[in-house]
Amino acid sequence: MLFPLFKPALFRIDPERAHRLTIETLKKVPTRRPAKPGRLAIDVAGLRFPNPVGLAAGFDKDAEVVPAMFGLGFGAVEVGSITPRPQAGNPKPRLFRLVEDRAVINRMGFNNGGAEAAARRLATQRRGPGVLGINIGANKDSTDRIADYALMTRQMAPLADYLTVNISSPNTPGLRALQDEGALKELLDAVFEARGGEGPPVFLKVAPDLERADIDAIARIALGSGLNGLIVSNTTISRPALRSTQAAETGGLSGAPLRDLALERLRDFRKATGGAIPLIGVGGIATAEDAWARIRAGASLVQLYSAMVYEGPALPGRITRGLERLMDRDGFGSIAEAVGSE
Repeated sequence: MLFPLFKPALFRIDPERAHRLTIETLKKVPTRRPAKPGRLAIDVAGLRFPNPVGLAAGFDKDAEVVPAMFGLGFGAVEVGSITPRPQAGNPKPRLFRLVEDRAVINRMGFNNGGAEAAARRLATQRRGPGVLGINIGANKDSTDRIADYALMTRQMAPLADYLTVNISSPNTPGLRALQDEGALKELLDAVFEARGGEGPPVFLKVAPDLERADIDAIARIALGSGLNGLIVSNTTISRPALRSTQAAETGGLSGAPLRDLALERLRDFRKATGGAIPLIGVGGIATAEDAWARIRAGASLVQLYSAMVYEGPALPGRITRGLERLMDRDGFGSIAEAVGSE
């Protein structure tokens, strides 16, 4: 791959500009064939994933390069977060590389072109056998955020293989309050009513900065609501020991420093749910070993994004090939057999 040659030049560019340049480049390069179901295929929430490695939300906010991302080898691509109306997001600068820590801090604030524009793109894109997730959010200035999620559910359900309700971003003031027990139940009731009985599976994305009581409450609601999965986890507002001079920037931290916290939180949710609901592991996954540890801890699927900033577009292929080797090494015939086996 040519990424190592271009990486120094990319890292001299402002991170958000570099990301925009990456999206525009992906629009122009020939799209490779997407991954087909093979040894790593797994069934989750009634969906057949060609492999368990997915692209996390945040990379393709406006669903501009879905076929290209499937062509990199992802078994699933999650676009968004998408809000009902377009919004500019928070003031710039709002995206920071912490190179010494192999991390990223962002305070983007759900910047996106809105549901109508994303729906037009998704309706015309050809994507092959991969699974498409749509991550939905609420507008920052909304007076009724639950109504926003219900509206997004109605708009996006016909286009999605699954929907992700994102209430765990730290960059929209007050959004994480929807993780509180009463608010969460009201929100999910509205989402499922808007989806109807024949809609796609619904996942909930949670924060890593949760107390034990919060985890238990979310687990109870998840098990009683019809949720099809929990995505564990979003970025963290905590700051472990970091070396970068940009460590004090406000926003959500992702990348390598999140790995241990996200793994711990995954184990917490596995214990709280008793393995009765699928879990998707996210946060600090950069190698096949990282992904394997998350699967062994209870994740049926994994997602990544920040590691690609440092490892480039070949990363999903390296991780899937590595998972096959680790599966053979540990004597598992399928990914499903390995889930929660630690």
